[in-house]
Amino acid sequence: MDGNFVIGLGQQVIMMVLELAGPILLVGIIVGLVISIFQATTQISEQTLVYFVKTASIILILLLAGPWMMSQMLNFTTNILGNLQQYIR
Repeated sequence: MDGNFVIGLGQQVIMMVLELAGPILLVGIIVGLVISIFQATTQISEQTLVYFVKTASIILILLLAGPWMMSQMLNFTTNILGNLQQYIR
């Protein structure tokens, strides 16, 4: 195992993290922006509105994308553990 291999494996891990966390973060950002614009236009300053809607939308995206996310993690882990013998050399 050389330095290039470790760097490549690290890049794969970072890409997997971005791929899995991306939809959740994107939904949180978009919902927060929409709620902020709504609050600014209606002059409602209720802080709990943002947290409730963000939490509900993130739970919804986790329910919808959860099986896909789990299969991606399972494939990545299976690949890593399946090739463990090559990594040790």
